Amino acid sequence: MSKLTKKQKEALAKYDSKKLYKLVEACSVVKEVNYAGFDASVDLAVRLGVDPRKANQMVRGVVTLPNGTGKVTRVLVLCTPDKENEAKEAGADYVGLDDYIEKIKGGWTDVDVIICTPSVMGKVGPIGRILGPRGLMPNPKTGTVTMEIGKAVKEVKAGKIDFRVDKTGIIHSSIGKVSFTAEQLNENAVELINTIVKLKPQALKGTYIKGIALSSTMSPGIDIDPKTVGATE
Repeated sequence: MSKLTKKQKEALAKYDSKKLYKLVEACSVVKEVNYAGFDASVDLAVRLGVDPRKANQMVRGVVTLPNGTGKVTRVLVLCTPDKENEAKEAGADYVGLDDYIEKIKGGWTDVDVIICTPSVMGKVGPIGRILGPRGLMPNPKTGTVTMEIGKAVKEVKAGKIDFRVDKTGIIHSSIGKVSFTAEQLNENAVELINTIVKLKPQALKGTYIKGIALSSTMSPGIDIDPKTVGATE
């Protein structure tokens, strides 16, 4: 087992690993225990009592974080020429169709979100095997297949994210940076958790929110009491 560095020891001494913190407290602690030399991301992990293998217990949704993510989101819009100006004016980083589809077939996926119009899905579908595993496949449920291209681009740039439960029953999502204030992190976390609560599957029996933890890129996880954020069984 590797030895802890001085910074790691100092970080671990600033919190109680056995304590369930209130969310607002955890948002302050995660800033204190961060020891990275850069503006690390702050991530929220929500453990659910669902069985992701069952279609009627899949939890997936979108949420717009009130304070954004703190990240620069690179957006590619795949559309016909009549929608290109709308996409560019809204702030899309890349706009086009056939040329970008060919680039993606060649292995290029240097973007964070892909948005397209319904009319081009016939061309986008065949590259789904490339985009799907990377979480880049446009989907009407997440608002990335739409005729309102400008609106969709602006929402993504402003902090709209999509999330889904993984095969272990956990939802992982970035909610900001350690440079955010504790209040900003708390507001973003509350928005995400409340959205997850609203998506509770009707087929689920038993406890829905089993655990919540907050951490930064290089910090220990801070366990949160679900009752302090309105998360219910």
